[in-house]
Amino acid sequence: MDKVLKNRRSLATVLAIAWALVVCLLLAHNAYLWLGKRITPDTDILALLPVQERDPVLQQSFAHMVDTAQQRVVVLIGAPDWEQAKRAAQAYNAVIATRTDLLTSTTINEQTQSDWLAAFQKNSLGLLTAQQEQQLRTQPAQFWTDTALVKMYGAFSGPKLGSFQDDPFGLFSGWVQERAQETPVRPRDGMLFVADAENQYVLLPMSLKPAAFSLTAQEAVLPLLTRAADAARQATPGLQIISAGVVLHAAAAGQQANSEVSTIGVGSLAGIILLMWFSFRSLKPILLILMSIGIGFLGAMSVCWLLFGGIHLLTLVFGASLIGVAQDYGIYFLCNRLNADAELDSHQLLKRLLPGLGLTLLAAVIGYLGLGLTPFPGLRHMAAFSALGLIFAWLTVVCWFPHLARGGSLKSGKLVAWYSAALWHWPRLTMKRYSIGLLVTFSMLVLFACSRLGANDDIRLLQTPPKQLVADQIKLGKLLDAPTPVQYFLVRGASAEMVLQREEILKRKLEAMIEKHTISGYQALSNWVPSAQTQVARRQLIEEKLLADGGPLSQLAIKVDEEASWAAGIRTHLLQPSEGMSVNSFLKTAAGEPWRHLWLGRIGNEYASIVALRGLNYTNGGLTSLQHTADGLDGVQWVDKVSEISSVLGRYRVYMGWVVCAAYVLVFALLWPRYRRHAWRVLAPTMVASLTTLALFGLTGQSLQLFHVLALMLLLGVGVDYGIFMQEHADRRNATPWLAVGLSAANTILSFGLLGLSRTPALQAFGLTMLIGTSLVWLIVPCFTSSESHHAPPVQS
Repeated sequence: MDKVLKNRRSLATVLAIAWALVVCLLLAHNAYLWLGKRITPDTDILALLPVQERDPVLQQSFAHMVDTAQQRVVVLIGAPDWEQAKRAAQAYNAVIATRTDLLTSTTINEQTQSDWLAAFQKNSLGLLTAQQEQQLRTQPAQFWTDTALVKMYGAFSGPKLGSFQDDPFGLFSGWVQERAQETPVRPRDGMLFVADAENQYVLLPMSLKPAAFSLTAQEAVLPLLTRAADAARQATPGLQIISAGVVLHAAAAGQQANSEVSTIGVGSLAGIILLMWFSFRSLKPILLILMSIGIGFLGAMSVCWLLFGGIHLLTLVFGASLIGVAQDYGIYFLCNRLNADAELDSHQLLKRLLPGLGLTLLAAVIGYLGLGLTPFPGLRHMAAFSALGLIFAWLTVVCWFPHLARGGSLKSGKLVAWYSAALWHWPRLTMKRYSIGLLVTFSMLVLFACSRLGANDDIRLLQTPPKQLVADQIKLGKLLDAPTPVQYFLVRGASAEMVLQREEILKRKLEAMIEKHTISGYQALSNWVPSAQTQVARRQLIEEKLLADGGPLSQLAIKVDEEASWAAGIRTHLLQPSEGMSVNSFLKTAAGEPWRHLWLGRIGNEYASIVALRGLNYTNGGLTSLQHTADGLDGVQWVDKVSEISSVLGRYRVYMGWVVCAAYVLVFALLWPRYRRHAWRVLAPTMVASLTTLALFGLTGQSLQLFHVLALMLLLGVGVDYGIFMQEHADRRNATPWLAVGLSAANTILSFGLLGLSRTPALQAFGLTMLIGTSLVWLIVPCFTSSESHHAPPVQS
C-alpha cells in the first residue's frame, strides 16, 4: 500500500511541476501581450454580428457603407446669429487644426466651387432633370425662346453659371439647382451653412484618420473635441453644438464596457472573498480560489489570442462572469477537505472526488460551447474564452490543490454550521400523491405563464448609446436630411453602364415614393453621372428640339437682332465633341468625393452601386412599400440590415432553443453511467429552474430574446454542477455538498446578477436569467436528492 501511495504522490508531484511550467508560460505570454505588445481590446460592436458569406456583394455593400460612415465626424455649431455661429466655428476649427493627425476638416472656397462645376460644364448637354426632359418633349419652340429671353434679360431668372452661350436655355443651371436639393447644406462665407427655425448652423464635416474603434484614437479624439467645444463656447457663449460620429458611440460603448468590467469583476471578487472569509475564517482558501480563477483568466486570454488574433472588450465583460463558475471546482474540493478526516490524504480525497469534478467540468463546458454554435464571432470568442478559462481553473485545482490544502489545514466558521443545519428543513421530492399533484399544478402554471411570453429580436438591443448621443444623431439627421447607412437599394449589373441604367429605372419608381411621402429623396450616382445611353439620348434631344435650324435658338437670334452666324456659333460651341461623363472620371473629381460611398465598383464578375434613401417614413407601411419597389426590377435588391440581422437573431433564438433541449439529452447521457436511475434527479433541478424563469418572464411581460436562451444554455452547465455535488453525497448527514452548492451558487449569483445591472439590454437579459435561474436551482436542488446515497467505489489500498 505504501508503495502505491508513494507512486501516486510521485505522479501528482510531476503533474504539479508540469502545471507550474505551463502557468509560467501563461504569465510570460500575458506579460508580453499587455506590457510588451500593448494590445488593446476591440470595441467594434459589429464584431458581434453574424458573418454571412452567402452573398459577397451584399456583404461588401454593407461593409462599404459602414466603413464610410465610421470614419466621419460631423459637428454642427449653431447660434441665432450667423456671425456668432461663424466666430464659434472658427474657434472650434482652430483647435482641431492642431491635430491634423487625428481629424481633418473639409474646406470650402470659391476655387472649390469652381472646380466642382468644371467637372460638369463640358458635358452639360447630357445633364437634364426629369422635368426638363419632359418639357423638351412636350413644350413648343416658343416656350424655349421665351425661356432664353428671360434668362438673358430677367432680373430674377435664377443663378447664372458661366457665360450665356454655355447655357442659353438654363438647362444646366436647373440641373445644378436640382442637385443642390439633395442636401439642405449651402456654402456661405467659405463655410457650410444650414438652418432651422431657431438657429443658424455652421457644418463642420471632418474625416477621422485612425480607425474609429481604436481605443487609442478614442482616448485622443474625445478630449480634442471637448477642447474644441470649450473654445467655441468661449468665443460665443450659449451656442448649441451637435456632434455625431461612430467614434463617439464606440467611445461611449468602451467606457460603459470598462465600467461594467470593473463592476462585475470587482463585485464578484469581493463577494467571493467575503463568503470564503465567513466560511473558513482564513485567507488560505481565498488565495487558493483566486489563484485558480486567475490562472483560468491567463489561460483563456493566451489561447484566445492565439486562436483569434485579438480579444473583444465585450468578451472580457462576459469573461468577468467566469469568476462565478470557475470557483466551483476549488470550493467543492475545499469543502470536502474541510469535512474529511485530517488523516485522509488529499490525493486520495481528490481521487474520490475526481469523477464528480470531471462531470461538472464537462457539463459546464457543454453549456459554454453552446454559445459557439451561433454565427456570431463575438459570441464564439466568449464561448471559447469561458470554456478555456474553466478548463485551466479545473486543472489548477486538480494539479495543485492536493499539495496546497492538506488534511487539518482548514477550519470552518460559524456561518458553515448555521448554513449546514438549514439542510434538514428542506423537503425531499417523492412519488407520493401530494408530490404528483404539486407537479401537475406546477406544469399547468408554467404552461400558462410561458404562453404569455413574447419575443423581441431587435438588433438594437446589442447596444444602448447615451441618450444625448442619440438625440444629437436624430437632430443632425433631420437638419441634414441624411440617408441611413443600413437601409438602401443595392443595384448590380454586368457592367458599369448596366448598373447606371438599372438605377435610372429604379429612380422612376422612387419618384412615386416621394410623392407618397414614404421618402423625402434619394442619393444615386446616376443623379450625377447618367448612363451613356441616357447622355446620348439627351444630347440628341437637345440638338433636335433646341439647336436645329429654325428651332428655338434660331428664333432667339431673330428676337435679339443677331445674325444667323451668332446662333451657329452657339450651336457649334454646345455641340463640340465630348466623350461624355463616366463613373471613374467623376469619382476622381472634387465633386465626386461626397458620393464615392455609393459606388462599389467591380466585385467578382459584376458591378454594383448603392441607392441611399433620405427622410424614410417608418409609419404607415413605409418599409414594406420600399421593399416591394424592387419587385420586378432586374439587378435591384432592397437591403434592410436592421431587419435582416434581427431576423437572424430570431432564427438563432429558436435554433438555440432546440440546442438547449439537445444539450439536456446529451448531459443526461453523460450522467447515466454513473447515476443510473437517479440521473434525472441531477438534471431535474436545472430544468425546473429554467422553466420557472421563463414563466416569471412571461408573467412580468418580458419578451424572450436570444440572450435569454443563451443564458439557459449556461444555466444548464452551472446547475448540473449543483445536482452532481448533491447526488454524490445524498445522505443529509453529510452537509459538505450543500455547503459547496451554497458557496458556488452565491458567487455565481453575484457575478451573473451584476450582469443584470448592465445598461446593455442583451447583457441585462443574460444576467437576470442567470440570477433567477441559479437562485432557483440552489433552492430546489436538495428536494431532488435521492434517499439512497450514491457511493463512489472504495479507495483501494
